[in-house]
Amino acid sequence: MLQKTLTERQNLVFQFILSHIREHSNPPTIREIADGMNFKSPNGVVGHLKAIERKGLITRSSHKSRAIQLTDEFTEEVKGLPLVGRVAAGMMTEAIEQNERIDFGEFWTARGNYVLQVDGDSMIEAQIAPGDFLVVKRRRTATPGDIVIARTSEGDATVKYWFPEKDRIRLQPANKKLKPIYSRDAKVIGVVVGVVRKI
Repeated sequence: MLQKTLTERQNLVFQFILSHIREHSNPPTIREIADGMNFKSPNGVVGHLKAIERKGLITRSSHKSRAIQLTDEFTEEVKGLPLVGRVAAGMMTEAIEQNERIDFGEFWTARGNYVLQVDGDSMIEAQIAPGDFLVVKRRRTATPGDIVIARTSEGDATVKYWFPEKDRIRLQPANKKLKPIYSRDAKVIGVVVGVVRKI
């Protein structure tokens, strides 16, 4: 693995870069690394970046302030599905994309699949609990009774059973304490194909 070739200090710099990319969706500047890691001067950062670049984890461009890019060799080592956000199983919230990956092994890594983590308890009777990870197949259609990720006209995303009716869609929770959501223009954005739970 490429990261095993790094010294302890180089690995700390590299982990700072990865954390910044996950949190901000862009690489840090040399100044941000220096400030964030308490380097006395940016020159100390440059030396580590050159070493990390020689070891094949990053490339750098002299024409950009945010010049650090992860190499293809490193990203190919990062296995798993993209964690693209959190989805409501109670009050509906927008699913916001995140830069993180969850590895469930080759069984789950079909092309087009992605992962959402559940908030709320509206699907507990379908064995989908808060904190569970849903493996979702990207789809625009569903069969009645499928567990889907649906988006309403307000742009909210929720996980529910999908039941088209005569002139509306019924988004049915799996919790006797909660009422279904009715919508005339809800859309399927994915079908749940697996649930993974940390015990």
